[in-house]
Amino acid sequence: MFLYFLTLVLMVMGLYCLIAKKNIVKKIIGIVIMEYSINLFLILIGYKKDGIAPILLKNVSVEELTSRGVDPLPQALVLTSIVIGLGTLALMVAICLRIYEKYKTFDMSKINKLKG
Repeated sequence: MFLYFLTLVLMVMGLYCLIAKKNIVKKIIGIVIMEYSINLFLILIGYKKDGIAPILLKNVSVEELTSRGVDPLPQALVLTSIVIGLGTLALMVAICLRIYEKYKTFDMSKINKLKG
């Protein structure tokens, strides 16, 4: 239960960075922290104490595998999420660099004042 609370703390930290900070780079870091907290939550959902890998072996019976086997679906979802997150992070950084080339600042309050 404590680990679920820590994922909530990470999520709130990322949300705080996204809402309260004015620097675009800090907002991107907040989004990444939120993404990592969701990935950690998904992994914790699939965790099982004394679980075994869901691979059929000669010394593991089917009954033991169904009772102690770990669900591989959250792991697959997190792997997919990591790849998608990397793509969106690259896109956010590219857009951030283009904004810096145009306005010469990362501060959102200064960018909002400049029109044109």
